[in-house]
Amino acid sequence: MELRGTAIPRLEWSGDCLTIGLFEDALELTGDLADLDQKLFGTLAELIAEFEFKGKEGSSVITRVGAGSPIRKVALVGLGKTEALKLDTLRRAAAAAARLAKKEKCKTLGISLPLWNGDAALSAQAMAEGIELALHQDTRFKSDSEDKGSKLERIELLSVGDQEAAITRARQICLGVILARELVSAPANIVTPITMAETAEAIAREYGLELEILEREDCEKLGMGAFLGVAQASDLPPKFIHLTYRPEGTARKKVAIVGKGLTFDSGGLNIKGAGSGIEMMKTDMGGAAAALGAAKAVGLIKPDVEVHFISAVTENMISGHAMHPGDILTASNGKTIEVNNTDAEGRLTLADALVFAEKLGVEAIVDLATLTGACIVALGDDIAGLWTEDDTLANQITQAAEQAGEKFWRMPMEEKYFEGMKSVVADMKNTGPRPGGAITAALFLKQFVKETPWAHLDIAGPVWTDKENGYSNPGGTGYPVRTLVNWILS
Repeated sequence: MELRGTAIPRLEWSGDCLTIGLFEDALELTGDLADLDQKLFGTLAELIAEFEFKGKEGSSVITRVGAGSPIRKVALVGLGKTEALKLDTLRRAAAAAARLAKKEKCKTLGISLPLWNGDAALSAQAMAEGIELALHQDTRFKSDSEDKGSKLERIELLSVGDQEAAITRARQICLGVILARELVSAPANIVTPITMAETAEAIAREYGLELEILEREDCEKLGMGAFLGVAQASDLPPKFIHLTYRPEGTARKKVAIVGKGLTFDSGGLNIKGAGSGIEMMKTDMGGAAAALGAAKAVGLIKPDVEVHFISAVTENMISGHAMHPGDILTASNGKTIEVNNTDAEGRLTLADALVFAEKLGVEAIVDLATLTGACIVALGDDIAGLWTEDDTLANQITQAAEQAGEKFWRMPMEEKYFEGMKSVVADMKNTGPRPGGAITAALFLKQFVKETPWAHLDIAGPVWTDKENGYSNPGGTGYPVRTLVNWILS
């Protein structure tokens, strides 16, 4: 599919479908819209009246234009209130336009949307991201995956000018998002610690990144008792993945992304019971998937930033070798942990990964994990939690997320809650009381970062969707690859 920006105004465009964005508070057809309506035999006014189109964000309507028109169909997408226009409004509107055109079997599509803050490049990038992500279909595990309908062959973003660089950037980022989506959506018999390592190898080989894979013996030498405690029941070997992107010149900054990589989580001997969603625990490597997706995007973009992508990848299984509730593990920084719940395993793998990351001498560390159901209870399925004591880092991530259209809410680091995690026999337990479970998980991770600015992202909710949601299709969402890339580039 060809996707390009053009200076052609909507009044002069011709093709299968023209989609126009309208605000709730600006539905009057004036100026060139009035001229276009006249050119289209009054179809725009008729469409607004017949379908009672109000311009609400997320709404869309489409109709055929009369014979003799240079445009076969015309569609309207709602943009909400003028003052509430965001980059993500454009991203979602472009996604809706692309989906509608595909459903209507159009081969050519023109999209006419306003610019965000007059910025043609950022607007074009957001629109291109929405289109690419909305049209992505993961049919790998369908026996009949052939798309029998007409395919969109050309999409033009009208009146933005030649935006080749912005559209290329969008496609580079989306390739990373799609990789993360497909890793999360694949079942645990397809995505294993071994195949995750192979994916990292492919990224390193194709984009020139450095790769270090620590095997079980290597992790033992480094004292990674927390990670290896989780891994000890699985028949599959654990893989500690360390991908490094280094720019050609002097790096402007040096950062680390640490992703939780549980390719399947049975809960261990505290096995997940009925109604626990155990069948969805293939998604418990969503943090590592996003880290690899971001690594792919960074490898394509090649920024002037050194980035380390780290994940301690394993399964959490049950066998005669499984860690028991009550076992004491020693992490690589010497901290001892009483395992009072084997189903709080992700934080154990992250503990050793965070210690490893800090030893690299980076300027900031961001970890991301499908860590707690408590975060979903607090923030729902669409919003991720953000924990950090560093206001500068919090603002950077918030701005990166705003540009990406990915929602985060900063949560408190309530130190007194850590009292509930103190152990009689070890330095700490791996879980605290039920109240504030997402907060105590963040406080646990804090014990493994000494001085480096650090942020923890709990992405348990937004990493998966059961229904079409904006530019996400059912399955893995690729969240929050775009936020990570924006933060790295900032």
